Amino acid sequence: MTEITKKIETMPQAIRRFVLHWGDMGGQWGVNRSVAQIHALLYISEAPMTAEDICDCLGIARSNVSNSLKELLGWKIIRREPVAGDRRDHFVAEVDVWEIAKHIAAVRKQRELEPALETLDACLAAADADKNISPVQRERLLAMQKFTQDVSGFHEQMMRVPAPTLLRLVKMGDKIVGLLNMGRKPKD
Repeated sequence: MTEITKKIETMPQAIRRFVLHWGDMGGQWGVNRSVAQIHALLYISEAPMTAEDICDCLGIARSNVSNSLKELLGWKIIRREPVAGDRRDHFVAEVDVWEIAKHIAAVRKQRELEPALETLDACLAAADADKNISPVQRERLLAMQKFTQDVSGFHEQMMRVPAPTLLRLVKMGDKIVGLLNMGRKPKD
């Protein structure tokens, strides 16, 4: 076991709080708590960690750690990193927060937006053949499809924007909104 891997109770308070809070946030985002805690631990770790290190540090069962690592590898937010003289797999997290966000957004698009678009397409095709579907219902399905397509298109555009440009856009938030509203009459 490496020097940095201590039981979670003996971690510095700030690190322990980060790992535990990230796990709680994961649950709110639909990600298993253990997956999120392991990601947080690898993100904050200064050295590659083995699955055994993670088990010892977080007190999580080996099978849970193994499954969680597979999921994190699938999200492409961690990777294996060889360590000279050690045949075990060692893991490190992506530390560029913009790259992490891009990888997570890509997986969420694949898991959520693409199936939603397929379902909306099927619903609209079925609605065309069903005389019991009212014009209002059809219009609402079309509105949801358009919204989902727009969000999907926005995702594709943002994936092509370099991280420094994205950061500038985020920092300019209110200024961009103001620019987009130029020439519009204020609402009463």
